[in-house]
Amino acid sequence: MPQSDAQKQTVERVMHEFKHGELKGPDGRRIRNPKQAIAIGLSEAGASDRVSPEQNRRNQRRTRADERAGRTGQPAAEGADAPAHNRAALYAEARRRDIPGRSKMTKAQLERALAR
Repeated sequence: MPQSDAQKQTVERVMHEFKHGELKGPDGRRIRNPKQAIAIGLSEAGASDRVSPEQNRRNQRRTRADERAGRTGQPAAEGADAPAHNRAALYAEARRRDIPGRSKMTKAQLERALAR
């Protein structure tokens, strides 16, 4: 099954974490086996041939949410607990969600409107 661009990016991020020693298993230990890292990447991307299509969709949704929230190994290892958002990024997200009155909001107001 061909992978979408989003799935490819997720696998790429997982392999980057593996190469830099940032990829952790469910028990919190560092993953050292490259085959296991590939399996984790495919599973997180929702592209595994070992689970049902429904489970793949759930995995992909969960991973996208984690990536948006900065709950992956890469931001944590780089010293960022949460991704930094400037007003422009917050405004772009508000525009995407079609929040009314967004153009006159301050950064703090945008953060509240986006429930961050």
